[in-house]
Amino acid sequence: MDEVLTTMAVFWALMLLTYFLMQNGLSIFNDVAKSMGMFMLEKALGPAIDLVEGRPGSASKAWFMQGLLWLLVASTLTFEGLWLMHEPAALHSLSAWGYNPTSDSLLYAGNYAVLYGGIGMLLIGAGLHILPRLARTELASEKNAVLVSFLWTLSVMVLVIGAHDSVVLGVDIIFLGTAMHVLAFFAVVINQLLTVSKRQGALAIPGWLIIFGLLADPVATAATFISGSIETGVGQWLLGHMVGGTFFFASAAGVALYAASSATGNPLWSKSLAAAVLVGSMATINPMGEIDGRMAADMLGLSLGDFQFTTEDNLVAAFLMALATIPIMALAANVLITLRGGDAFVENPDSSGTAELNLGASMLLPLAIGSMFIQSDAFAASPELSGLAPSLMLIGIWLVFVPISLGAALHLFPAVTGRHLLSRNRARWAFWMMGGGAFLGLTVTMMADMIDMALIEATVGDPSSLAGELRVVGAVLFYGTVVGAVLHTLNAVSGLFRGTRVDSERETSSSLSPESYSLASPTSVRRILASGANLETTVVPVGESDDAGSATEL
Repeated sequence: MDEVLTTMAVFWALMLLTYFLMQNGLSIFNDVAKSMGMFMLEKALGPAIDLVEGRPGSASKAWFMQGLLWLLVASTLTFEGLWLMHEPAALHSLSAWGYNPTSDSLLYAGNYAVLYGGIGMLLIGAGLHILPRLARTELASEKNAVLVSFLWTLSVMVLVIGAHDSVVLGVDIIFLGTAMHVLAFFAVVINQLLTVSKRQGALAIPGWLIIFGLLADPVATAATFISGSIETGVGQWLLGHMVGGTFFFASAAGVALYAASSATGNPLWSKSLAAAVLVGSMATINPMGEIDGRMAADMLGLSLGDFQFTTEDNLVAAFLMALATIPIMALAANVLITLRGGDAFVENPDSSGTAELNLGASMLLPLAIGSMFIQSDAFAASPELSGLAPSLMLIGIWLVFVPISLGAALHLFPAVTGRHLLSRNRARWAFWMMGGGAFLGLTVTMMADMIDMALIEATVGDPSSLAGELRVVGAVLFYGTVVGAVLHTLNAVSGLFRGTRVDSERETSSSLSPESYSLASPTSVRRILASGANLETTVVPVGESDDAGSATEL
């Protein structure tokens, strides 16, 4: 049975149905559904909703700050996991407290912390700010979004604990964390759907990427259950990559496109490429991720199924992964050229988050191609490159998704909080420490993996001392990522209280080109285009007068 094609066909059908319902609603049930949704977001929570503030931007601020803290935790766990690869007994003293971490458990816990704690919270926080502005409305419930952020953090904490010991007192800890995560996730989805339902005009493509990235996560899970492939290794692998290609990739794409345009004042280089990213993220299988479905199986409380691809599954999966290079290439090109378009990028080179967006977009395509080769090799009866998969996954996380989500959060920080980051110089140092540490540390670790793979292929039983030394060097270099995460977190926390106030909101084009441009003084065509205007923008002359002014009538 062709499980991959069947599951993808069900997923496509459900996504089309979802889009139809979003556009046309539920007929006479529209008002009922909206009223019930708002009741569930606020009134149903009782007194708990009054414990948080509901000022504009408070939701994004809560998600951003908790996401930054989770990046710090994730980088620490990953560093410890890399170090224990060479020295398994380095944390043996913690056994007196009943804590016996291993390299695998620390890296697994680090993946939960960075994916759902760091990247997930930063992407959702950015979406809570971006989507209402693209829809020209306000977030449906700021209070609910703030409150749900703490539930999400609690769920990630449970997942991290479960990664060390999945069963405590007979309770499946990871499944318990997943249940809490699902509850928080659906609250975010309902909040954003109600926001989109109040949109004033057409929604820009980055907005659709954000909303589809949220909706595709539960839809993908439902598709695997409907197709019956959820208990097989193939279905679990596919679910992991469907979630990775929709919630993580599509959401990151929407956030990156908006932030690249907003940070530089340049319009998107190509709306056609943005549309290709939207369609391609839903129609293909993103190759970046695990080579098995362990995380998907654990989160659903299932045992890991046999990973046996049939010939048909192999062909379909390989074709859809190769096809995924189109939206990946389109996103990378669109973000990079938007960042460099016009002269606004040159005039404002120190815009917070721009360097991170540039790094993430630059590393996207080469890492995706490398992941495609690793994944294709995993389908074989005797894979030869599986030893590189964990390191390549970490590189994809820390050099693509972390920079994109973090860069967008840093850029939106002033608009969300009303204050700038405390120090641009500290942000610049944090970027070099975090990006350089991840790139150098994980690259050296991958070199050690290659040596171990060569020894295994040559049937050499003794481990190589060179591989062990490289792992130590890789762990030490990755410690720069921990330092960078500390600097970013301190810079943001200090900025909340001591950062320079945002006196006036700078007009940016974001991903929407302005319909009109008021020309009050002589200017150049280049500056008009850099402000976000296009060939369809109407230039409106504004009259000037030398007469003395008078008091404004109120």
